[in-house]
Amino acid sequence: MRKVRKAVIPVAGLGTRFLPATKSMPKEMLPVVDRPVVQYAVDEALEAGIEHIVFVTGRNKAVIEDYFDLHPELIGTLEQAGKVQELKSLESLLPVPGTTSFTRQQAPHGLGHAVWCARDIIGDEPFALLLPDMVSFGKRGCLAEIMELYGETGGNVIAVEQCAPHETHKYGIVGKGVDAGSGFEVTAMVEKPKPANAPSNFYINGRYILQPEVFSLLGTQARGAGGEIQLTDAMVRLAADQAFFARPFDGRMFDCGSKEGFIQANVAFALKRKDLKGSVLEALREMIAEHDRENMPA
Repeated sequence: MRKVRKAVIPVAGLGTRFLPATKSMPKEMLPVVDRPVVQYAVDEALEAGIEHIVFVTGRNKAVIEDYFDLHPELIGTLEQAGKVQELKSLESLLPVPGTTSFTRQQAPHGLGHAVWCARDIIGDEPFALLLPDMVSFGKRGCLAEIMELYGETGGNVIAVEQCAPHETHKYGIVGKGVDAGSGFEVTAMVEKPKPANAPSNFYINGRYILQPEVFSLLGTQARGAGGEIQLTDAMVRLAADQAFFARPFDGRMFDCGSKEGFIQANVAFALKRKDLKGSVLEALREMIAEHDRENMPA
């Protein structure tokens, strides 16, 4: 079993669901409390033992690369102001030199194409894939949990959560087989099935460990839903020759690519902070009470 050292984080999406905010700002840089969405994915990868992160970028995403670089002017200003805590916070976010790579996806051809763009940097070794829109919230990161399952089973591993049975048409759904280690074998993968055709209500939540053979499949993958190269289609082909396993995440994943999920994530992470919990709770109670008064029947 080969160690998972590298991770791919695709950040080339256009963020159309957040227009006009994302007209000039990448959606991955929108803040959840005081950290951009992409920082949570990086933190999760490092917690899981990842040594090298490959960002797949697009046009107007240079600010992401700048974010993970030194800012001499800002550092100088903070030093002059004696803001030691802020300096330490910035230093803690910087990756070790040589442990990040950036490659360009020139056109929006889908998630599968974005992953394929990282093939030469990843090379012939297993890798993790983190979709940065999906922000992990739990005692530990979601990737650390599926790394644990990978250590037990090898193969390809995906993280899953359960949705309401009538909502399977919104997600990529997997079939649940026999138990394996801390998870279970995957018997099927279906993209957005109708509830009557869904093999289960376990949906893929945006965290994967994949074997490098997926790259050759993506290189020949026909366009699928939406006219894009779909990662799920290549995974289905890979499953014909390699085992797939899944582990239910012991936490919650917020979809920060949607307005609802983004707002929920901000509230959840704010309530987790000692310096914010009290004031945020008080404001929420006041807003809920006011909402209830305004919507009381006459």
